[in-house]
Amino acid sequence: MLRTDLDHSMHTREDCPPVRWRVSDALVGYEDAVAEMEHQVGLIADGKADELVWLVEHPPLYTAGTSADAKDLIEPDRFPVFATGRGGEYTYHGPGQRVAYVMLDLKRRRQDVRAYVAALEEVVIRTLDSMNVKGERREDRVGVWVRRPDRPQLPDGTVAEDKIAALGIRLRRWVSFHGLSINVDPDLTHFTGIVPCGISAYGVTSLVDLGLPVMMADVDMRLREAFEDVFGPTISEN
Repeated sequence: MLRTDLDHSMHTREDCPPVRWRVSDALVGYEDAVAEMEHQVGLIADGKADELVWLVEHPPLYTAGTSADAKDLIEPDRFPVFATGRGGEYTYHGPGQRVAYVMLDLKRRRQDVRAYVAALEEVVIRTLDSMNVKGERREDRVGVWVRRPDRPQLPDGTVAEDKIAALGIRLRRWVSFHGLSINVDPDLTHFTGIVPCGISAYGVTSLVDLGLPVMMADVDMRLREAFEDVFGPTISEN
């Protein structure tokens, strides 16, 4: 079954508490973020804390997922590079990109990793749709893509596409961490230091690059609404 055809609803049982929703205003170092995720995932898995979504921006950096190929790191000295336990290949994080670290207990939802990935994609697609941007899945590449008919066609004659959101997850004791990133207004030239997600045939875009001068807070509001549609209620932590 295609990810598009899966049931994208991942709500918890009615007796489960809402997901904590945390937003960090200052830039968060990557190692600090990973340490906090590790801590929170342990608490959630042990039943000592409720689930958490944490929205951050990072200083410019590259991360290497478990499938990263060294040849895809084109400029290894450009920004710090961090090996990470999430799935996927190389990606970029930096100011102007909204990163959502999603720490959910799939035992309270559905223990189906493929459905969980599709649900995260659905959150992004609904977020974009609320801004009249059509985001799409591709079965052969995880993430969310937008068609670019304004650009030259690809060598095979198909419409050019750009990636606007990346996904990378990891599970421990059925609790998820890492998550997704949406390009709001990052410096797109920073992506040229890597082959993003190991895919060289397509480009990278952002909401501002598509002509939408949106603020991060507006994207956050729409992202939260889309998350609640797919995963259920949230409660502000700060």
